[in-house]
Amino acid sequence: MPFRTEPPFAHGTPPQTAVLLVNLGTPAAPTAAALRPYLAEFLSDPRVVEIPKPVWWLILHGIILRTRPAKSAAKYASVWTPEGSPLAVWTQRQATRLLGSLGERGHQLVVRHAMRYGSPSVASVLDELRAQNVNRVLVVPLYPQYAAATTASVGDAVMQWALKARRVPELRFLNEFHDDAGYIGALAGQVRRHWDAHGRGDKLLLSFHGVPHRSLLMGDPYHCQCHKTARLLAEALGLPRDAVVVTFQSRFGKARWLEPYTEPTLIEMARSGVRRVDVMCPGFVADCLETLEEIDQEAREAFLEAGGETFHYIPCLNGDDAWIQALASLAERHLQGWPTRGGPSQDELARQAAAARALGAER
Repeated sequence: MPFRTEPPFAHGTPPQTAVLLVNLGTPAAPTAAALRPYLAEFLSDPRVVEIPKPVWWLILHGIILRTRPAKSAAKYASVWTPEGSPLAVWTQRQATRLLGSLGERGHQLVVRHAMRYGSPSVASVLDELRAQNVNRVLVVPLYPQYAAATTASVGDAVMQWALKARRVPELRFLNEFHDDAGYIGALAGQVRRHWDAHGRGDKLLLSFHGVPHRSLLMGDPYHCQCHKTARLLAEALGLPRDAVVVTFQSRFGKARWLEPYTEPTLIEMARSGVRRVDVMCPGFVADCLETLEEIDQEAREAFLEAGGETFHYIPCLNGDDAWIQALASLAERHLQGWPTRGGPSQDELARQAAAARALGAER
């Protein structure tokens, strides 16, 4: 197997440490043409769809990629911003602000972001990091709760890149932070600010991305970690157990997925007399199609049509200051033992910090 040629090395250049944030991904544009290769990459991942490859290939290329791109493009168009995909915008900003936060704490390192599917790809960013003489990489999948379909898939992408690398950098993975105090605190702060501005609903519904039910039976910890996040958040907010409802969204196909499902639960809540609901998606750290279209549009409409009166969507953490600080603390803990003091100049650090503060002011 041929290995990639290493980038030119300049003697006297100190090796660098990097933090690589990885999110799910997004098409390049809200069009069927852009959705087709994105969905093909996403749905070809055996971590995402655990069906025998020959059978799934026929279904994917014979049916799904002929019909789904146009439907998905219309959904993406409804949440697209002048800057592009919300997920891409927020992920890039989180990387920039994390760099500034770590710089203010005295760390001089590289922070980049990549997408598991789409651009910038994990492989392309790792290539760029090697060209910068980075030989230590902390990989941070931006999924608080571990799932094989998400977190482990990021590890697959990194290792697939490493298989063809002549010099493999030291690698560490931050696999989960579902119960991290900083993350929980940031979620609680987001809810409190919403309540201060809009009042408190009858119920707080926490919608997590769904996965097939069989993954729970096969040992995936995702279901348990979602419920632990919900319990810790309820405790941080001082809420009784019956004030918080945990559901799962984004079903795909006809197989049983984790239950209860989000939209049917909201319909039943409305029909049973719940007039006002607050909905949050703690499994996403950046707003995206699944939160802005599936929850804030489709689930909202279902609740109101079923008799509910007020539906409030609480945004994801996005550029929240407490979340950025929590992310910096998580990175610090997992960087321990690695040198993080060489790299950018003080002027560059000041520029990074100023850029991060400016992004914070835009929230």
